[in-house]
Amino acid sequence: MRKYKAMLFDLDDTLLDRNQAVDNIFHIMLKECYGNVEDRLKTEMLRKFKEYDHDGYGVSDKTAVFQSFFDEFPPVYRLPEPQEFWNQQFPQCFSISEHTVNLVKRVQEHMKVAIITNGTVHRQNAKIMNSGLHKCFDVILISEEVGLEKPDPRIFQLALNKLQVHPEDALFVGDNLEKDVKGPQGAGLKGIWFNPSGMENDSDIKPDEEIQSLDELLHYLSPKQFT
Repeated sequence: MRKYKAMLFDLDDTLLDRNQAVDNIFHIMLKECYGNVEDRLKTEMLRKFKEYDHDGYGVSDKTAVFQSFFDEFPPVYRLPEPQEFWNQQFPQCFSISEHTVNLVKRVQEHMKVAIITNGTVHRQNAKIMNSGLHKCFDVILISEEVGLEKPDPRIFQLALNKLQVHPEDALFVGDNLEKDVKGPQGAGLKGIWFNPSGMENDSDIKPDEEIQSLDELLHYLSPKQFT
């Protein structure tokens, strides 16, 4: 096996569980805006909230998400500033497992590690700081800060320049085929598709590897890598 010198990661839905964070902010909003809700209705409300969140994924302004949800489920108390609520609360809703932190640290013993994430500096930095990930990585790039975003090959090249690593010596790991596989492949890296739910790949994008657990990355650290 080739001896790789760097492993780069996506943030949301790769290192951090965004789906769980959406659950968490929903329950905060539910308590503030609705009070007590019976379980069956709560389940339906969460399903719809996730639908609206999915429709607004990748859009910084979440006002439309809350507007659509409140139109369907009129609240007792309507948030005066939905975007401010999202900006303040959502980064606090993320956590990272000790297992994932230990895995990243183990990888870092063998090669350089980096994060490349799309999003605003405020939100993504808050997630990274709150989860303690800032202590685990050599380089962290946030799209708003650098003026480039995945899948633009230039953001991957920028990270490699900071790491002082050639593209062929690096891997990128992420859950999005377009941004986290095709993007880095366009910059000369290996693209590893993190697909924990086993989704079918119905695109023409061909990952260099598909994994369902981050633990599968450990085979890149095997003794064979260093022979």
